[in-house]
Amino acid sequence: MLEVLIVGVVVALIIIYRRQEGARVYKYIVGKATNVYNKYAPYSFKEVREKTKELGLEFTPKQYTTQIAIMGTAAFAISYLYFYNIIISIIYVIAAIAFVPYLAYLRCKKSYSEFIFEQVQVYTTNVIMEFETVKSFVRALEGVYASGVLEEPLSSDVKMMIDLAYENGFLDASIEYMNERYDYYVVKNMHQLFLQITKEGSRDSEGSLENMLNDIDMLVESVYRDRVDRSNFHKQFIQFGVILYILIMLIQLILGAETYNDILGLWYVNIMLHAIILINSYFLLNGEKYYCENVGAE
Repeated sequence: MLEVLIVGVVVALIIIYRRQEGARVYKYIVGKATNVYNKYAPYSFKEVREKTKELGLEFTPKQYTTQIAIMGTAAFAISYLYFYNIIISIIYVIAAIAFVPYLAYLRCKKSYSEFIFEQVQVYTTNVIMEFETVKSFVRALEGVYASGVLEEPLSSDVKMMIDLAYENGFLDASIEYMNERYDYYVVKNMHQLFLQITKEGSRDSEGSLENMLNDIDMLVESVYRDRVDRSNFHKQFIQFGVILYILIMLIQLILGAETYNDILGLWYVNIMLHAIILINSYFLLNGEKYYCENVGAE
């Protein structure tokens, strides 16, 4: 049975190779996967992925291939250690490789989130500094927009704020638009402060703005400290997850190889072993999701 399966896979690869007129098989597969992605991926993620590519932070084909090889090898080794069944191991390998796009999605979100936070920092800091010179929130926005310090999508959003301010004659619509786009307390607090200064005036606006700059500095410091903590936690988390997988070795040592092979014939033992792998995998994916999401957000 195994020989037939291997021969079938080889024949399929040869047919694909020939039909592509000598093109490398991995390029063909990547091309097909890209077509599926372009058809079904949500627009928001396409936007995130394009920005990640623009920043040069997306995986190269070589890195994707390496990740596929690592996950496939790990899935095969772990599942074979549990069941000693090549067919089951191949199924787990396919399932593990199928999650590579999801991991790429999480990585893109992490890179994009970090980029957006840095842009929010630039936006808030520069608007405050510009306001201290021109004493007008709209003119401060115009100055920051014209300076070119902001990148997309922040640059276009600031331009929208300026247009809304001139169109409506007041700041409420502009601030509401920006607060919805960037859910950071530092953005909302800054906008609230400028709204108060514009509508009610403030005798100590310079002191308030200086305090706001200090708040931004403290936020940036805490976020970068959080990145270091997350990175350390992530390494320990992955190590712990791998250890949980290979605890089956301890069970085999306690029971003995012969006894373990005997109980593999019991259906409920197989269900428990599958459950261990699936629960631990879910545990690891959730940890990866936590590590990659909400970087810099409150």
